[in-house]
Amino acid sequence: MSTVRQYPIAAVRGSVLAHAARALTLVAGLSLATMSQAEPEKKEEPKSEAAAKSDAAGPRAPLPTKEELKQKLTAVQYAVTQQSGTERPFTNEYDHHFEEGIYVDIVSGDPLFSSKDKFDSGCGWPAFTKPINDKEVKELADNTHGMVRTEVRSNRADSHLGHVFNDGPKDKGGLRYCINSASLRFIPKAKMQEAGYGGLLHLFNDAKPKTEATAAAAKTEEEKKK
Repeated sequence: MSTVRQYPIAAVRGSVLAHAARALTLVAGLSLATMSQAEPEKKEEPKSEAAAKSDAAGPRAPLPTKEELKQKLTAVQYAVTQQSGTERPFTNEYDHHFEEGIYVDIVSGDPLFSSKDKFDSGCGWPAFTKPINDKEVKELADNTHGMVRTEVRSNRADSHLGHVFNDGPKDKGGLRYCINSASLRFIPKAKMQEAGYGGLLHLFNDAKPKTEATAAAAKTEEEKKK
């Protein structure tokens, strides 16, 4: 006659619970391993060419509302940029201004013209041979006041800037961008980096367009000097 061994109930329960715990641990481990294989670590994508160009173009602040513009702009600036007005010739701010720097849209801050392309046309308003970037401005047919002209507006903010004529310096392309001072804000070359326009310092031949590589090299040089 065989003898049946009997185990205490507490011991049996403890053994079952231990096996169950080990099984749960194994299942959890397999689940984590499967998730890590299914979802590989995401790597930060390199900055796109468009994003790199926007860095060089300066800060891109949100456009102000009409009500904000009425508070921000003078009466003349508002009339020129928002109502396609024209300021008085010869007495405006930038007609005889030739300091090195760039001229940005008074509304958006987008860079429009460089002092390198400014010349004294004798027309009574600031004159430029070309914009910094053709994509920052747009040209529209203007048949108002009994004249046939080409209006110049900023591309993003749609600010009225002035008109472009074909009587500019022939050796510079033959164009004259006749622009209202009231539509512009001047950024001196010495303050371009601080104001967020450092990517355009290459216009003055004393700096190259900033890239991640040149930024890293500059940082290394600064650390060596410390």
